[in-house]
Amino acid sequence: MKIGIIGAGNMASALAGCLIASETICAEELSISDINPRGLAKWKELGAFSTENNAEVISRSDIVIFAVKPNVLPCVLEEIKGLLADKVLISIAAGVKIDAMEMILGSEAKIIRAMPNTPAQVNCGMTVIAPNKNISASELDTARKVLSGVGDVVVLEEKYINAATAIHGSSPAYIYMLIDAMADCGVKYGIPKNIALQLAAKAVEGSAKMVLENDIHPQALKDAVCSPGGTTIEAVLELEKAGFKSSVAQAIDTCVKKADEMSK
Repeated sequence: MKIGIIGAGNMASALAGCLIASETICAEELSISDINPRGLAKWKELGAFSTENNAEVISRSDIVIFAVKPNVLPCVLEEIKGLLADKVLISIAAGVKIDAMEMILGSEAKIIRAMPNTPAQVNCGMTVIAPNKNISASELDTARKVLSGVGDVVVLEEKYINAATAIHGSSPAYIYMLIDAMADCGVKYGIPKNIALQLAAKAVEGSAKMVLENDIHPQALKDAVCSPGGTTIEAVLELEKAGFKSSVAQAIDTCVKKADEMSK
């Protein structure tokens, strides 16, 4: 299986690195293009084919991942629209809908819209994918295998992509804010910031694993931490008083609304 990536930014580099590290593909099966040759240097050193020519990447690949900015994607698609043939196209450009890509490439194009998140850079990502009608079951399985090189993958109908983006794509920013706020409170009580950050980040990591690895609802897990008359229930009630859940809901709603606007 030969993979091509157009664009060598942070997400593309994370994906390429993890695909090689996980032995999903070897470096020789990877081709990357970018208008900035400096972004290609390390892939050339690893043995991947690198070029500033998008057409060369497409000619060498079975699956082509488009990892360019949303405003750049239409121009790139116009440039290579006659070269894709039966190749599978995976786009990670936020807000660019499948029908918009089909308008450029034609109704027979094989397109998968994908939305990864930044924890892909540490091989702990979450990617949501939505295929168009031309993607076969085997092609979808292959795409899942490729993208699982940076974490978990779920398939959703495209109409849910914007909501999923708000929940998994943008949410690392919310979690970083939570970790930083918790660590600042540790500093307030005299704990060095680096240790406070470790305490907060590990609490988030461990809590996430408890949700993912146990068939227990988060509400029940929360209740298990709250001893009667204890410290945790006092903190939980204070968060509720401050509108913790409603603030999260408002943030998600705002994110979805912005994604909807970008998709028009």
